[in-house]
Amino acid sequence: MKPYHQHYQHFWPKLQQTKLIDWQNTLPPLLEDALRPDINGNLERWLPPLLDILEYPVSEHFELNRSAVLAQTTPNRTPPKLPELLKQFSPWRKGPFEIEGVYIDTEWHSDWKWNRVLPHISPLKNRTVLDIGCGSGYHLWRMMGEDAKLAVGVDPSLLFMTQFLVLKHFIGESVPAYFLPLTLEQLPVPLTGGGFDTVFSMGVLYHRRSPIDHLLDLKRHLKPRGELILETLVVPEDYAQVLVPNERYAQMNNVWFLPNIKELAHWMTRCGYQNVRCVDLDQTSTEEQRATEWMTWKSLADFLDPNDSSKTIEGYPAPLRAVMIANTPK
Repeated sequence: MKPYHQHYQHFWPKLQQTKLIDWQNTLPPLLEDALRPDINGNLERWLPPLLDILEYPVSEHFELNRSAVLAQTTPNRTPPKLPELLKQFSPWRKGPFEIEGVYIDTEWHSDWKWNRVLPHISPLKNRTVLDIGCGSGYHLWRMMGEDAKLAVGVDPSLLFMTQFLVLKHFIGESVPAYFLPLTLEQLPVPLTGGGFDTVFSMGVLYHRRSPIDHLLDLKRHLKPRGELILETLVVPEDYAQVLVPNERYAQMNNVWFLPNIKELAHWMTRCGYQNVRCVDLDQTSTEEQRATEWMTWKSLADFLDPNDSSKTIEGYPAPLRAVMIANTPK
């Protein structure tokens, strides 16, 4: 059994005492289809280094509640060939991580975003948590560091899944965090209704052609009185009600709708969310998102106007990110 499939042998038992129990029947065919080698030709290329990594022992110690998620056995000692193996899963975008003495300095300081979000959310202790667009799973580990009962990440990228499985191996099966290589639209809603206490959607909404449908899909996975944490790009209120970029925004060709905060709150209220509030507004800096030896491609500094960093290279307002929190009705 390949490690991509083996991951779920530990997942199904975790669903027994939750509202997600019927996922045992609905998810397997979806996962089987998502993990077909012809879906992503790189899957077979990533498999040999992943199998090599699975030969290393599980780390004796891990720390999830720190900026660089840590898995370590012997301090100041790195196993042979591990850095070279980890580099084969580049680009590493969301992190950072520290694995057996190897510090993975990812493109994003995802810890900075977490530090902005964490003070405002309901405590995650004993909650079931869903993270849509989870990337490599960095925030899943931070959620487990806050004593979540179960954390499920959803992202269609098989590279991100492979990076997650690297961390999962070293951290071990005692931490119930899991990765589903699907989209939100593919994710079945349990027959009993929403199965999660908390749902995160961070850095996804502006990639959706239908942001209203995205908000409604997120709501379907929340229990009554559940909590949504939505982090997304917005525009200043004095710039526009909604920005729809012509072709690209900060060189991204899959950005569709950037509302201002007032309009975004209206969307969320219209979708049936209650107690909608903006808890953080932050201008993304070139210190938070930048190229590193683990992500050597162009990054934010290349996407801003070289003569005016308050604008993108296309002339739009530079990335401004809002954190919105809302609840579902009783």
